[in-house]
Amino acid sequence: MGIVANLRGSRAGTTPEGLPISDGVSQGNKRKWSNFMPLYVALVVIAEIAFLGRLDMVNKAAFVDTLADLFYRSPVSPEFVMENGDLGVVAMSGERNTQPDSCEEWLEREDAVVYSRDFKTDPIWVSGGEQEWKDCAVGCKFGFMSGKEPDAIFAPHGKAGTASVIRSMESSHYYPENNIAQARRMGYNIVMTTSLSSDVPVGYFSWSEYDIMAPVQPKTQKSLAAAFISNCGARNFRLEALEILEKSNITLDSYGGCHRNRDGRVDKVQTLKHYKFSLAFENSNEEDYVTEKFFQSLVAGTIPVVVGAPNIQDFSPYPGSYLHIKQIGDVKPVAKTMRYLAETPDAYNQSLRWKYDGPSDSFKALVDMATVHSSCRLCIHLATMIREEEEKSPKFKKRPCRCTRGPETVYHLYVRERGRFNMESIFLRSGDLTVKALESAVLEKFKSMKHVPIWKQDRPESIRGGDELKIYRIHPAGLTQRQALYNFRFNGDADFKHHIESNPCAKFEVIFV
Repeated sequence: MGIVANLRGSRAGTTPEGLPISDGVSQGNKRKWSNFMPLYVALVVIAEIAFLGRLDMVNKAAFVDTLADLFYRSPVSPEFVMENGDLGVVAMSGERNTQPDSCEEWLEREDAVVYSRDFKTDPIWVSGGEQEWKDCAVGCKFGFMSGKEPDAIFAPHGKAGTASVIRSMESSHYYPENNIAQARRMGYNIVMTTSLSSDVPVGYFSWSEYDIMAPVQPKTQKSLAAAFISNCGARNFRLEALEILEKSNITLDSYGGCHRNRDGRVDKVQTLKHYKFSLAFENSNEEDYVTEKFFQSLVAGTIPVVVGAPNIQDFSPYPGSYLHIKQIGDVKPVAKTMRYLAETPDAYNQSLRWKYDGPSDSFKALVDMATVHSSCRLCIHLATMIREEEEKSPKFKKRPCRCTRGPETVYHLYVRERGRFNMESIFLRSGDLTVKALESAVLEKFKSMKHVPIWKQDRPESIRGGDELKIYRIHPAGLTQRQALYNFRFNGDADFKHHIESNPCAKFEVIFV
């Protein structure tokens, strides 16, 4: 428009001789200029529209870039470069990829480190025994191999790089070396006992061993309880308790070597099915020392009366499913309860209700442990130790483990089902570092993998559940079975957040039920 104004404001000129130009000529020129004016106006308008449009595009682009930066800005790595103010990704070939990776993609690549040992081609070797676990999560061999040092040996002192293992299912009251602290003092690196606090627990029961959900049979025996006790020199009060029960009008059929009054050449579980009570009396009162006496009573559909582990509640399928004689003074009150239950069918049946409704989740999680044989779990434990040692090397310390773009940080975490070996990647964002978000991320990951829990085929069909995954616990990797099942809890979301921020590439294990 400024050009048009200048044309309109011009004065009439003169000839070279200084004579004024005639009005005719001036009018002719004006007519010529007026013919071009619409063209100039159109050009000016187009230029202004283009200018304003360009300005609007820039503003919109800046707005989009701001949103993208808010959610996807990543720390600059050797593969992230700045070009003309834009963040791009340079491919290994040197070509620029104008679409930056997401934080998740970048972390998957940057945190990936190849371990020096492949346990499928170079299996864990434990010196002693002759067995091979082909279905184990890692290569796992027991026996003797020439020309190679074993990863572990069943002896108190091995060579450098060889773990020393003790394995026993006996009570430490009779075998002091089975006490975890004593075993450590003797030089054992790995303890395998009935204690759930040992490195690799070994138990007396598994789903495949008995049908624990077998239906309850009619109680046809006249005596209230049956006993199978053969060690008459036990160091606890079990024989004294048996005698007090008899004096308290509890009729007993004893099939074992102690106080025998029945022929012991019978099938124990089949025999127990026809008694209302079974005396599950252990030879020592030791935490986690729970033998087949207790589990066979459950299988038989009778109520076990326990002398033994002070924490027997951890092994029960349901509250009220057992009676516990904690000390000698409990015998007479327990005898009274036995008589009441025997005379009150509704109350007695309630103690066996778990046979119809299914056991508690805590019981299922406990027995699921035995789905993976203790020898295989030993190999997994050894392989995990070897990798943890390698992860102390510089190449692993270079992993970023987190990615920040704008005000938000993405954390790279790892998780596996307890009893398996390989870890899977999950991601959490700084705006939602909560235990609930962790559980959601774990479920989403394993559902996307169509994951089948490790116990699925071993449990009785009636308690396998459907295809939905249900989390019982998520805990940091490396905890003992006792810690994982009973002791560990994050003290709120703040505690969880502190754990994530303090442990780069934090590892977790999940227990499904």
